Amino acid sequence: MNKDFDGGGGAEHEEQVEDDFWRGVGGDEALDDDFDFGAEFGGEAVGEGSGGETGGSQPDPEDKASKTKMELYDWLQCIVGAIIVGIFIFVFIGRTIGVDGQSMFDTLHNHDRVIMTNLFYSPRNGDIIVFKAESHHGDTPLVKRVIATEGQTIDINFECGHVYVDGILQCEPYINEPTHSSGVFSDPITVSEGFVFVMGDNRNYSNDSRNFGEVDTRYILGKVLLIAIPGGDGSSQRDWGRFGFVGSERNCPPDQDCVCNAVHETPLSDCNCETSGYPGR
Repeated sequence: MNKDFDGGGGAEHEEQVEDDFWRGVGGDEALDDDFDFGAEFGGEAVGEGSGGETGGSQPDPEDKASKTKMELYDWLQCIVGAIIVGIFIFVFIGRTIGVDGQSMFDTLHNHDRVIMTNLFYSPRNGDIIVFKAESHHGDTPLVKRVIATEGQTIDINFECGHVYVDGILQCEPYINEPTHSSGVFSDPITVSEGFVFVMGDNRNYSNDSRNFGEVDTRYILGKVLLIAIPGGDGSSQRDWGRFGFVGSERNCPPDQDCVCNAVHETPLSDCNCETSGYPGR
């Protein structure tokens, strides 16, 4: 038995064991390659920081490309989200618009940038609105102040420059000067349903409802909320003290007369001016 064990295949067995040994070495080498998670996932090589030698594996170019694509995708999501939010704000909440001209002086100046909104908007007396006026001003929107809304009756005493709505004298500290320019306005007007009567604050230098009549509320683009960037030109600097909200003024208090408007310089005794009710005609 010893002879059979030592002879018949001893060398062959030794050769097989040796061959298996080298296969094992080769297998271990393959395992080490497969086990290099650091290189595979872009992290540090296994064994770094343990006090021994650091791993020498290099980052996989395909992994770097994948990370770059992910970063670009994240940036694209942010940009698209910002665009969607911007469109929502522009359409539903507010947008900026430039003022061209002096018809709303002294409230709004030439080249002012204002923010307007049409979110849940319904016109009210005193609001400053932007509206389309194709029939009498081409494609350029206009900016004016609402003086009367549907169902209200407006009358103007051009001698004194006083405006009455439903028989109540309007307190208008925002106007640049009294309303003496009549345009084609002559008799009291009751505003039609779905319309408003508008005038510019620079009353004697404004093309408004005294000339082109009532404004259809369907053409209103929005209400001016605030002056975002005060206008300026080559001869003057921007007056940042004008930055801020523009409000709607109320009627005169019951016990005050038409001198409540500081720009009404004509004494009451010098014109046929009534403190309440429509002016005599």
